[in-house]
Amino acid sequence: MPVLAGQLLDMLVGFTDTWLTGNYLVGSEYLAAMNLVAYLLWFMSGLFALVSIGATALVARFVGANDWPLAQRAANQAVFLGMVLCLAPLALVIWLGEPLVRLLGLNGDAATLVLRYLWLVLPAVPAMMLEQVGVACLRGAGDTVTGVVAMIVVNLIDMVASYCLVRGVGPFPELGWDGLALGTTLGYLGGTGLILFRLFRGRGGLKIERRLLRPEGEMIRRLLRISLPGGLDLLALIACQLWFVQIVNQLGDLPAAAHGVAIKIESLSYLPAAAFQVAATTMVGQYLGAGDPRRAKRSAIFACAAAATLMSAAGVLLYWNADWLGAQFVSATQREIGVQAAALVRIVTFAQPALAILLVLTGALRGAGDTRWTLVITFVGLVGVRIPLAYVLSLAAWELPWGGEVDLVGLGVRGAWFAMATDLGVRCVLIVARFAHGGWKRIEV
Repeated sequence: MPVLAGQLLDMLVGFTDTWLTGNYLVGSEYLAAMNLVAYLLWFMSGLFALVSIGATALVARFVGANDWPLAQRAANQAVFLGMVLCLAPLALVIWLGEPLVRLLGLNGDAATLVLRYLWLVLPAVPAMMLEQVGVACLRGAGDTVTGVVAMIVVNLIDMVASYCLVRGVGPFPELGWDGLALGTTLGYLGGTGLILFRLFRGRGGLKIERRLLRPEGEMIRRLLRISLPGGLDLLALIACQLWFVQIVNQLGDLPAAAHGVAIKIESLSYLPAAAFQVAATTMVGQYLGAGDPRRAKRSAIFACAAAATLMSAAGVLLYWNADWLGAQFVSATQREIGVQAAALVRIVTFAQPALAILLVLTGALRGAGDTRWTLVITFVGLVGVRIPLAYVLSLAAWELPWGGEVDLVGLGVRGAWFAMATDLGVRCVLIVARFAHGGWKRIEV
């Protein structure tokens, strides 16, 4: 429940940014830019999964074995690695920002808006790291409350500051697009101060100490042995999602804007699965650390059943209310974006049970340290199914390198979402097969 509350608050920030963009910044280029910004921020924070996944698994395993000194060492080494990783997003924006945005299919004003937003959020990168890595360590120890309280602060500051800075409320200047970026930066900087305070004072049995922040080769090796496959799995997922959105961006600003709005609406449905995924990761890790694989399996199955039930119900509600929800994110002059977004949402509602099972069992396997198979399944589903199908179903033609072209289905952005739903079904079957195999019970961390 605390994780679900945190996920809900995190979702509200994306909703607020998209709503402000659609209602107060006129032009489809703003919504198209906001769509790509959301993916790039996801990628930047996802880089820290190269540490956070291993941190949760190791801390949970040590706590389950009642070895608190090792749990504390693992937490400190995770924060140290996170500080080193902060250099990667900085380099990404400074040296690769412009070519990356062009590569992802945005040009003109929309591309300029994305780059400006990224430059304004650079000061928040260390705070993003702490929000990912610090909370991951606390969750491994069973403390899911501190992360939620921190996210309350992050999101409240973000929403209030963004609204005031976009519209120029009271003493705040009217900054428009820049106000959205500054609101995000202020939110992260304000909220993650709580995580720092908790960790330096000691929370959930964990405490950050200066003497333990020096690099320890053996603990770093153990962290990376779990985190690298798991982190690469998440980064591969995000990279393929960026590839996917590049295909959508080729269709024009209006389809890209509709895609962005539909993604925000769809996020309503998978909040329960994201929450149960964290629960499965922690409980599987702790039960395996306590030498009880039977209860580890039962906790994962129960989490799957609960998440699939809730997401199926949410899918039904989204299907019947898609038109109304799509209209809430756009002004009267941009109604076509809302109509297209509603059509996309209806496509993916049929894949909600598969997405629930996929998310929860991925979390369970990560908690067991079985991150290599999740990486393989991600590549098979995204590179082998979603991306090729998206090209075939969405584009009208494919230009051949030697001249001429091949006719394709040409369903536009709807074709891309059909490809997404198919991929979710394939990966669900594969992750269930791996979980049923049971090899994850015997993995050493």
